[in-house]
Amino acid sequence: MDYQIMDATEYGVDAAADYFHSKWGNSHNHGFYLDAIAHSAGVKQLPKFFLLLKGQQAVGCYGLITNDFISRCDLWPWLACLFIEESERGQRLSQGIFVHAAKQAGAMGFEQLYLTTDHQGLYEKFGWQRLADGYSLFGAKTRIYQHSVDRLLRLESEIPLGCRNL
Repeated sequence: MDYQIMDATEYGVDAAADYFHSKWGNSHNHGFYLDAIAHSAGVKQLPKFFLLLKGQQAVGCYGLITNDFISRCDLWPWLACLFIEESERGQRLSQGIFVHAAKQAGAMGFEQLYLTTDHQGLYEKFGWQRLADGYSLFGAKTRIYQHSVDRLLRLESEIPLGCRNL
C-alpha cells in the first residue's frame, strides 16, 4: 500500500491533535497540540504539522516549527515531533519525511533544517550533521543536528516506490 503525507489540518484538527498527543504528549497538554495545529491552518509560514498516512490511517507524523523547546532560538525551522509507528519502520519512510520537510522548508525560503534528538544513528544515516549541544526547557543537554534543504532534496531519487508520493 502506498503512503502519503497530508497537512494535519486537512486530516482534521481534532484527529490530528489526538494523534500527535498520543505520541508526544502527556496528561496535561492535549490542548497545546490542539491549539498549535488549529492555528497552523492556512498559514504559508511556520508552524506546519503533517501526518504520514497508509491509506486513511495515520502511521506517523512530523512538524516544522520555530523552536523545539530548546535554548537555540537563533536556529529555525525545526523538524519536530517525528514519529513512525513501529509496524511501519524499516521502509525508509523517515527519508520520505525528510524530503517532504525539505520541500516545505524550501518553499518558505529556508536553506537549512534543524532537529534536536537523543537518538543516535537514524539521522546520521541520512546525512544530518551534528551542529552543537543545546538545552531543553527543563535543563537537559541535547544534541542539535542540521541538514541543508538542497542536500535533503537529493535523497528523493532513493525513496522506495511505495513512498514516492510523499
